[in-house]
Amino acid sequence: MSEMTGVERIQNILKRQPVDRIGVFEHFWGDTQKKWVAEGHIQPGESMEDHFGYDLQLCWPFNLVARLNFTPEVVEETDETQLVRDGNGALLRRHKLHDATPEHVDFLVQDRAAWEEHIKPFLTPDRARINFEAYREARRRAADAQRFFAWSGVNVFELMHPVCGHQHMLTGMLVDPDWIKDMTNTYTQLTLDLMDILFSEEGYPDGVWFYEDMGFKERPFVSLDMYREIIQPSHRRTVDYARAKGLPVIMHSCGYVAPLVPGIIEAGVDCLQVIEVKAGMDLLGLFRDFGDRLSFMGGMDVRVLYTNDRATINRELTAKIPEVKRNFGYVLHSDHSIPDQVDYESYRYFVQRGMELGNYR
Repeated sequence: MSEMTGVERIQNILKRQPVDRIGVFEHFWGDTQKKWVAEGHIQPGESMEDHFGYDLQLCWPFNLVARLNFTPEVVEETDETQLVRDGNGALLRRHKLHDATPEHVDFLVQDRAAWEEHIKPFLTPDRARINFEAYREARRRAADAQRFFAWSGVNVFELMHPVCGHQHMLTGMLVDPDWIKDMTNTYTQLTLDLMDILFSEEGYPDGVWFYEDMGFKERPFVSLDMYREIIQPSHRRTVDYARAKGLPVIMHSCGYVAPLVPGIIEAGVDCLQVIEVKAGMDLLGLFRDFGDRLSFMGGMDVRVLYTNDRATINRELTAKIPEVKRNFGYVLHSDHSIPDQVDYESYRYFVQRGMELGNYR
């Protein structure tokens, strides 16, 4: 088979059809790219997609915070952190010195009444929520490089918890499920309305990428039954919308979500990403159980790259790639994002060796 473009390759991988090699893509913490630029490995302003020859490019063009014009309020500040209230009324502690997930401190919304007063009335499909220029430029760059271009953004689970926090959201699923369903329906409709505006004016992407962190260490946040009752209807609506436009869907979820995979497949998702080993996810097991129905991206233990030892990295790759490439449905990616503990040359080796093992020609 002759060499394929990134668009052709990812399109086939998402349908589990023959390709020349496995795909390759990655996410990085911002500190990593800064370090590699400072060390001279990457030029200032150079994209990781161009530098490493990735097959995909993403653009996250929507802002779904409730109050668009709200200026984040710094409530408390130290040398290392800021406590900030955002446009959802959430109080979050963010690190100033390095990239990290913010600490959830408090939430204005803790029940249905607060949601209906402080958030829902503001969730309208305002054009100001769309970064048209960023989408247009990313789509152009991807087309020039013949990369698969995906609109990216968060789905309903990842839209609710920044508003009310995991604790109130999950408790609400038990004691007031109609409130949570109202949130899922509101965010679903808003997302679809904004997609209609963007795509009608700027053109369609090659696919859709939803971020949806539904698990933590060794457990999902919800059972499969609760997923099917409360979350899956919104997943079906958003996935059906994309597929009606001929757009395959990739869904990212950190944490342990193996019990939810049957429901994710039922919702119509084409590919699961990121398959976090340190949370308990097993790429080979998922491939054995679902590889005929689902493509995969990720599942390579990023802690192996921390070692910066090529023999250790090679063992991780050789243990997995020859198996998961068998159905033509795999894209090389770490099981999360690459931190700055990973040396540039170690990551470069990870990509090069992965491509050798993942070559079908």
